[in-house]
Amino acid sequence: MTAVVESTPATSAAAPPRGEVRAITGLRIVAAVWVLLFHWKFTPGPEYDGVKAFLRPVLDSGHLGVDLFYVLSGFVITLTYVDSMGPRPRLRAWVRFWWARICRVWPAYAVVVVAFGCWLLWRRSVVGAGGFLAYQDTQPSLGWQSWVEQLLLVQLWHRPDFDGASFVGATWSVSAEWAAYVVFPVLALVLFRLRRLPWWLLGLGAVALMLPAALHSYRTGEVYWDYSWVQRIATGFGAGALTCLAVRRLRDSERARRWAPWVAWVAVGESVLVVVWAASRPYDRFVVVSLLFPLLVGALALTDAGPSRWLSRPGVVLGGRISYSVYLVHVPVYEIFWTFQKTVPNIAPGGPWTAFLVPNLPVVAIVLGYLLWRFVEEPARRRLRRVGQRRERAVSAPPDRA
Repeated sequence: MTAVVESTPATSAAAPPRGEVRAITGLRIVAAVWVLLFHWKFTPGPEYDGVKAFLRPVLDSGHLGVDLFYVLSGFVITLTYVDSMGPRPRLRAWVRFWWARICRVWPAYAVVVVAFGCWLLWRRSVVGAGGFLAYQDTQPSLGWQSWVEQLLLVQLWHRPDFDGASFVGATWSVSAEWAAYVVFPVLALVLFRLRRLPWWLLGLGAVALMLPAALHSYRTGEVYWDYSWVQRIATGFGAGALTCLAVRRLRDSERARRWAPWVAWVAVGESVLVVVWAASRPYDRFVVVSLLFPLLVGALALTDAGPSRWLSRPGVVLGGRISYSVYLVHVPVYEIFWTFQKTVPNIAPGGPWTAFLVPNLPVVAIVLGYLLWRFVEEPARRRLRRVGQRRERAVSAPPDRA
């Protein structure tokens, strides 16, 4: 959920694209809102049953926002690091990469996990050790081993299913992405050696990686199966990486830049059509739309026109930058509200305040996400990066021979 890098000046068309691609950053808030709406649909509120029915294609397919995040993450991480880490293995470069990812991912994550873990401990003191604590079928363990796993971001790695793995249900995907970061230095060595393949072959490879999960869900209606999280992060992240290599091959093509806006619009339109079609099926076939994610991401990265123009607007880009923090806080916001709905009559289903509060839950999550980004995620990232840079300079400095 963290496909964001520090901005750098735009490069010329002749150089590999570097730094922030604003349309790709803007797309992250679209993915985040998609996930927010997916979980929002579980909020009790009979006043909005008609709205939920109308929005059913969008609400029911929102779990795919995570897969879109994975494709975006693979694209951005490859864009930023493949040239520096791909030529040969260098331990110092690997450590520098891992530290940069820790600086980006961990501070906001730790704040939310610790705060919500304390909420769950309070809940346990109220309802008892065997009571219902979190809105997950399998209740998360609150023992000290679980706290260690949560804070090390490894809580998912030994589980076939993500249910009950995390205090904050949605952060299973952060644990999965951290696994991708751990192995990326080795993956970069492979990607660097694939970078000169034809763009069309790299693009086909990206789509092919998304195909097994799409076929499985199309045939069975299953969205989750044992270790499906491994397949989702591996194929999504890998597809994003190959999409990045394809974009690099096309960066000098005037024809590609001319066609990219149209391809992006087709990808958006077809995504809408597939989601609407899947909503009419007797079981979940939404995963089919993920086949279009590499095409959409690649087209957006090649142009400033079409959908990229809207996604590159300052407000949308800001949304993309705060999307990770928004993703982190939205489940705690929802679960705390759901819990109080059971005991506070005014916000219970059908209560006098419910009609106002229910549609504002995503708004509250976005506002809190902005505050978390503004006062925790960004300041902590900058401070930790400075600590790492000072340590690296100290290690690299020649010994004092005086």
